[in-house]
Amino acid sequence: MAGAEVHFVVVTPEAQVAEGTAQSVVIPAHDGELGILRNRAPLMCELGIGQMRYTADGQTQRLFIDGGFAQVNRNDVTVLSARAVPESEITPEMIADAEKAAEKEAGSGPDAGEFRRKARQRANVLRRLKS
Repeated sequence: MAGAEVHFVVVTPEAQVAEGTAQSVVIPAHDGELGILRNRAPLMCELGIGQMRYTADGQTQRLFIDGGFAQVNRNDVTVLSARAVPESEITPEMIADAEKAAEKEAGSGPDAGEFRRKARQRANVLRRLKS
């Protein structure tokens, strides 16, 4: 199936987390999942908290993505995220920390509800990736 692939790279401020070619890539856009196949029209979008999936050689790999931006151009998918963790590197401690953050009191200001919502979303995505 060579030739029907897209190239992807996932980068955080600390490191390049993943790179390769895949038959399909699914990213967590801010308003839902977005599937990418070869020859997709160019786009740029904001990412939400969720999982990125890519399928290469019949195997599906998953990563936790914590927001950011994605660009698709000429069969290249670039994901820039504050945090990206491959499914295989998610630990029970990470999930516990995310759940604690979701339970924490975040104050009562206008951003408190949004902080709690995002913290719960992080914990839920991490938990689903490991189950």
